Amino acid sequence: MNRNIACIGAGYIGGPTMAVIARKNPDRKVMVVDISKERIDAWNSDDLPIYEPGLEEVVKSCRGKNLFFSTDVAAAIRECDIIFVGVNTPTKTFGKGAGYASNLQFWEAAARTISQEANGDKIVVEKSTLPIRTADAMAAVLHTHPEHTFTVLSNPEFLAEGSAINDLLDPDRVLIGGPTDTRGQEAVQALVDVYAAWVPRERIITTNVWSSEMSKLAANAMLAQRISSVNAFSALCEETGANIEEVTAVLGMDHRIGKYFLKAGPGFGGSCFKKDVLNLVYLCRTYGLDEAADYWESVVTMNDVQQRRIVERMVKSLFNTLAGKRIALFGFAFKANTGDTRETPALTVAHLLNEEHAEIVVTDPKALRNAAKDLAGLERVTLEPDPYKAAEGCDAIVIMTEWACYRDLDWARLYASMRKPALLFDTRNILDGKAMKALGFNVLAVGKTL
Repeated sequence: MNRNIACIGAGYIGGPTMAVIARKNPDRKVMVVDISKERIDAWNSDDLPIYEPGLEEVVKSCRGKNLFFSTDVAAAIRECDIIFVGVNTPTKTFGKGAGYASNLQFWEAAARTISQEANGDKIVVEKSTLPIRTADAMAAVLHTHPEHTFTVLSNPEFLAEGSAINDLLDPDRVLIGGPTDTRGQEAVQALVDVYAAWVPRERIITTNVWSSEMSKLAANAMLAQRISSVNAFSALCEETGANIEEVTAVLGMDHRIGKYFLKAGPGFGGSCFKKDVLNLVYLCRTYGLDEAADYWESVVTMNDVQQRRIVERMVKSLFNTLAGKRIALFGFAFKANTGDTRETPALTVAHLLNEEHAEIVVTDPKALRNAAKDLAGLERVTLEPDPYKAAEGCDAIVIMTEWACYRDLDWARLYASMRKPALLFDTRNILDGKAMKALGFNVLAVGKTL
């Protein structure tokens, strides 16, 4: 029997994941539900609520056939046997654990809705990144139902925004954690069958629930640590005359280290890294592992320092004041090929520039809709989709996102339209710094001097 599938939460996890599952399982009905009518309406339109290369084509290939987007959460729970929970689990801003622990109120609300609306036994799949042992809490909520049985599995996502569709179609691994009893293993197999429609069986890893939950936190913490480590090296390179790109090229050739996540820049962003590392800090402190907590907290501290260093270097290069100066931020998304601005370094830099009383112009090919919401409380901010107009009259251009289109701009034209001396701060090291200097720019880069 092919079981129908529902996902509660139509965000960055639920939408792309369910679209690919629907495409690869055409004989299953897949429903994506959310309480936000605005978000569901967008999924049902030609203007999807998120940008991801390849996503539109996948959605349109199966939407209305076996993929459906709806606000009727109760109907989806009743119609489906496998229910993914992909709701937001942001860092708490209040109460115990504020600033570190995950806020699980949306997750708990989803669990209670499942228990309330269920018309039979269900397999419930944790898709959001959650603290270790959360499955126990979910099971406790679900097991309040007097009649039906719920089996809780952990199936964390390992998607990189900007390549999420490729990551789903050709994953390094699919991780499924479940109870070790007979019912639990039957549920695990039911979920294995969903992914086995296109993922080689040797890439589908099954573990106990706690190992699955821990693996997601560990993976994100390790990747965040690499970014903070290379940015710590970049600061030292700037002071000593070393070149961070040459250093990381050497590191990347060591097979024990590898070449990935060794790119110096403005720091990590997105919905997972900071949140998951802080969650790990909270868990370590909860279990009395203070030294481990301090270690992981330093990863986030280094990330924050890197963003402050960007503005400090700009102040120094622009005669020790940014007041009244016009600064163009090229890119607001936390990385290229996405419109996501959650925890984007550009927002922190914008706030720091605002504190210096600078005038800020933001341009980005995909993220201005989200940038408008993020920057709503700041003064002296202009959003401009055209990078050439954004640069007019500016004292500095700061490349915050490594969009490929920025490499192809007419930089001579940009320089000509700016106030002189014109500063170009390439925080992503995507341009030829010497060529930019030849055009007349005063050039700053991360981890090297020009």
